[in-house]
Amino acid sequence: MIDRQEIMDFAREFQLDPSIIEKDYVLGWLLAGISNYPQLESTWVFKGGTCLKKCYFETYRFSEDLDFTITNPDHINPEFLNLVFSEISQWIYDESGIEIPVERLRFDIYKNPQGRTSVEGRIYYQGPLQRRGSLPRLKIDITHDEILVLNPIARRIHHPYSDMQDNGFSIQCYCFEEVFAEKLRALAERLRPRDLYDVVHLHRLDILGVDLKLLVRTLEDKCRFKSIAVPTMFILENKPEKAELMTEWENMLGHQLPMLPPFEQFWEELPGLFEWLYSLVPKVVHKPIPAPVEVDTKWKPPSMAHAWHTAVPLEAIRFAAANRLCVNLHYQGTRRLIEPYSLRRTKDGDILLHAVKHNTGESRSYRIDRIQGAETTKISFKPRYTIELIPSGPIFTSPTSRKSKSPAKYKTISYKSTRSRKSGSRRISGQPAYIIQCTICGKKFNRTKYKTQLNPHKNKEGYPCPSRIGYIVDIKY
Repeated sequence: MIDRQEIMDFAREFQLDPSIIEKDYVLGWLLAGISNYPQLESTWVFKGGTCLKKCYFETYRFSEDLDFTITNPDHINPEFLNLVFSEISQWIYDESGIEIPVERLRFDIYKNPQGRTSVEGRIYYQGPLQRRGSLPRLKIDITHDEILVLNPIARRIHHPYSDMQDNGFSIQCYCFEEVFAEKLRALAERLRPRDLYDVVHLHRLDILGVDLKLLVRTLEDKCRFKSIAVPTMFILENKPEKAELMTEWENMLGHQLPMLPPFEQFWEELPGLFEWLYSLVPKVVHKPIPAPVEVDTKWKPPSMAHAWHTAVPLEAIRFAAANRLCVNLHYQGTRRLIEPYSLRRTKDGDILLHAVKHNTGESRSYRIDRIQGAETTKISFKPRYTIELIPSGPIFTSPTSRKSKSPAKYKTISYKSTRSRKSGSRRISGQPAYIIQCTICGKKFNRTKYKTQLNPHKNKEGYPCPSRIGYIVDIKY
């Protein structure tokens, strides 16, 4: 397990309460445990705001819950879930040192608004902060009544902490078009603050080359399944929940963000989002901010959250850029209100923050080692250039395809027999070889490391296989 200081370093970097960072750390390990459990890895599909944070955009609001759509209704069973998460908890402890008391695992069955059965789980933990008194907890929501329109895809779990294993972990989750459509559907149905924040943020951060026609078709299918109208600006403007949306903006989002952007900023972007969605007006494409000096084109800022250990928390500046908020910059004895756009490194090795002075529109660059202070403000700005401070894309992605007719079956094996060794131990001789079998085509692959994520491959008939998930069928020594 990482030490307390690492949590404190990230908390300083993001200007958030350390408990939020600790929960993000624990969420990463819990996702790793779920993704490696043989009976869950192919039947549980990760979705929601935490999916966006952990699998798509690291510079995003922190989330507290895990949401899954499952394809096997037999898993809606407290006895099964308690058994499974008891084993997952042991694996997490073996791998990371995070303690999850199995006697406090709780899974409650309830009827959702559609009258169907869902599960709310509560998981308590003791993490790096080693807090006394009541243990912190996280929530996991499991549903079986959501429609999956598109094939799930495997994505790398963002885990920017020092105990990330060499090959990392991947999990099956909604593809980008599906998660976007699901958020739009949720906004139309319940009009909650996090849904408004998410859909506007996804519109801004469309860096994955979204298939707009596929997105709209997926949204139509989801709305039809829920028996609601496809959302438009007119429908949202006239929903009675709008008044509550405004009053709950701070209460529901304030603790998840270093600085909560004003509600008006997000609501006013919705008309442009719908015009783009229904192909009425194309999205504006900005040019990069010009650089006054020659830069090192081979250098890129880290794509994941990063504790820079600089005098000023740079991740807070990157967050401000992602949320289009101005920064009050203290530089060489003076203060100025800036719009942050880019971090670049010069040929001489200096890292520069490229920005625009908000009041004058003048482009400026600032050496980060000379920045004396930076505070994110609630003053929003409309981008004049490409916001390059936002990570330029996911660690990897898989092609999106239409859902196959039926999921492939796989052999169930003991979870404990597949558990990898602790990340501190190294086998000097007799290194194990892991035999990984594809969950769809059945092809087997040899691995020298414990890794169930598969590379693109062809099935036995020579056609591309859509699966990127395998499971361990044997370990040879």
